[in-house]
Amino acid sequence: MVKAKKSAPRATTVGAIDPEVLVFTAGRDVILDHALVEVDCLGTAAHVVMLSRMKVSPPVLTERECSSVLGELRKIVEQARAGRFKITIADQDAHLAVERTLTAALGDVGKKVHTARSRNDQVALDLRLFARNEILGTLEESVALARTLLAFARKHVAVPMVGRTHMQPGMPSSVGLWASAFAEELADGMELLMALFELNNRSPLGSAASYGVPLPIDRALVARLLGFDCAAHNVLYANQGRGRLESLLLDGYSQLMLTLSKLAQDLMLFTMPEFNYFALPAAYCTGSSIMPQKKNPDVLELVRAKAAKVRAAASAVFDICRGLPSGYNRDLQEAKEPFMEGIATTRASLRVMNGLVSGMGVNREALLKGFTSDVFATDRALELVGEGMPFRDAYHHVKNNLHELAGTDPAQAIRKKTHVGAPYGLDFAWMKKTG
Repeated sequence: MVKAKKSAPRATTVGAIDPEVLVFTAGRDVILDHALVEVDCLGTAAHVVMLSRMKVSPPVLTERECSSVLGELRKIVEQARAGRFKITIADQDAHLAVERTLTAALGDVGKKVHTARSRNDQVALDLRLFARNEILGTLEESVALARTLLAFARKHVAVPMVGRTHMQPGMPSSVGLWASAFAEELADGMELLMALFELNNRSPLGSAASYGVPLPIDRALVARLLGFDCAAHNVLYANQGRGRLESLLLDGYSQLMLTLSKLAQDLMLFTMPEFNYFALPAAYCTGSSIMPQKKNPDVLELVRAKAAKVRAAASAVFDICRGLPSGYNRDLQEAKEPFMEGIATTRASLRVMNGLVSGMGVNREALLKGFTSDVFATDRALELVGEGMPFRDAYHHVKNNLHELAGTDPAQAIRKKTHVGAPYGLDFAWMKKTG
């Protein structure tokens, strides 16, 4: 075991800073960075392994010293998971808190761990590691909701539902078509998120303050140890990618929220007493402080509002980065909070919508009552085309003889739509595989 030199632990803040300025510059990092402690330790572990293998004499870190650092990092991770790791205002952030803790335990060995890196590439790395974990969790939650929607669609595939354009009755549709449309849209969002995962999965570590270091560091080794596809090549780009990458990721998250917002809006509309197509589970509705009878779709209203917040977070990060010159700028610190909040908001929304849809009921009688004879007009015109009548003639014939459509059976109408993707042409096996 490497013996630590006896020296009083001290904050690793650079320079003598006015206390009020310290609070101002630390901002929300003292709170937000608790979510980064574990990934910071992971990044530091890969970095010290690389330092211990670097071909210099004397070595920056011996194998024994590296092992001692890894042991202390494991302790920090355990403390963080238990909620016992502290980030002080003097630390400013997780990175300096981890270094302070290592130095307190290991003395001069702890002071070596920051060799060949800056807080610039350190935080850029932490955010990419954080984002990678969050994207994987988001994909799991998106798949869960998509599968719930597909199960709902399959269960009610034969239930007719009026298809609407401009919010007005249009053509015969089905509950299966309606629900599975949102599942397929979620799959699009997941595909976008997977592409962003690949863009994110490049290591910025070793770029230091954006201009590299005069030591033979092995950035490719660090990237491999951390499970990245590769290292971001240009060291200036590696740091400048921060902020821009968070903005792109939030763009992807806002697309998921767009789908959830549209689903929420539909459900608010179709659960109104005037429609009564669906019944929301009681556990996902709230009451009123004054009206005893109320059963409010608050969850859906909040999802709709939160979609705007995630979009605003993406815009905020974009605008923070928009006017920045090359190289690192402290403005980027302000992008961290909207980035983390945008991700957390999306994941919470996916989970709550999954529970809501899984407990939702269908009112077949109300859905059938929504059909009026004119809903079948387009289908009838196309049937006449199939009998040899030119479409425009069929169009005008049906328009002038809507009374002929009285008594049309909605269930029979949707059974005639069997082509790919139509109410009776839905390929649930393909959609499940795609999702």
